[in-house]
Amino acid sequence: MAARRRPRVSVVSAAPLADRVVLVTGSAHGIGAAIAAGVLAAGGRVLAADVDAEAGAAAAARLGAPDRIVFRRCDVAREAQAKAAVAAALRAFGRLDGVVNNANIAGPVTGPVAQLDLAEWNRRIAINLTAAMLFAKHAAAPLRAARGAIVNIASTRAHQSEPDTEAYAACKGGLVALSHALAVSLGPAVRVNAISPGWIETGDYAALRRIDHDQHPVGRVGVPDDIAALCVFLLSDAAGFITGQEFVADGGMTRKMIYRE
Repeated sequence: MAARRRPRVSVVSAAPLADRVVLVTGSAHGIGAAIAAGVLAAGGRVLAADVDAEAGAAAAARLGAPDRIVFRRCDVAREAQAKAAVAAALRAFGRLDGVVNNANIAGPVTGPVAQLDLAEWNRRIAINLTAAMLFAKHAAAPLRAARGAIVNIASTRAHQSEPDTEAYAACKGGLVALSHALAVSLGPAVRVNAISPGWIETGDYAALRRIDHDQHPVGRVGVPDDIAALCVFLLSDAAGFITGQEFVADGGMTRKMIYRE
C-alpha cells in the first residue's frame, strides 16, 4: 500500500469558505441568520431554509445578493421538503459543501412530564432531532462528492436541565449522539460535529442585567455571532482533523461550580 501524503492544512484564510455552498436551516432569525451571514462573510454561498417564508425571505434579501444566498421555505420535519431543499441548493449553486441543522422549537419548557401531551413531544422530536437525520440522509451524496461537513446545533441542555424540559433535553442530547454516529457512518468523506450553545441572547442584549453577564466566566452573555464563528471554523478545512465532536460554547458556565447560599 502506498504511503499517504501528509495533508496540507489551512490554518489562516481570509475566505475559509470561498465558493462553498452551505444549507442552513432555521435561517430566518437569531443563530441561524447569524450563521448564514457568517458563511457569506467567509466567502461562501447559502441556501437558507426556514418555515417562516416572510421572515426568511426578508433575512436572505438583507444578508446578500441573489447569486450568493437563496431562500426556500421548508418545514424541516417533512421529509419531502428536506429532500427538496437539498435539491434546490444543487440547482441554484451546482454543489453542496455543508449543512447546518439549526432549525428547532426554541422554548424548552413543556410543563410537568405527567401532563406532557404526546403530540407535543412528537412535534419537538420531529423538528429538533429527526429533521437533522433527514437532511443528513438526503445531503449525504453531494456532501460526499464535495468532501463536506455537517454541523448540528445542539445545546448545553443536552447535559444539564431545568424542570419540565424533557422534550427539549431529549432532542439536544439526541443531536449530540446523532452527530458522532453520522461522523462514523459518513466518514472519512464527510465530517460531522455538534455545537452546544449556552445562553445566546437573540433579543435585546442591552436589556440584560449585570448579573446576567457576571455569572459567566468570560464576563458576558453570548451573541449569535459567537456560534456563527465556531460554525464557520467547523465547516472549513482548518477543522479537517475534527469530526464526531461536541463543542460547548457557553462562556464557561458548565465548568463553573455553583452552590446555593
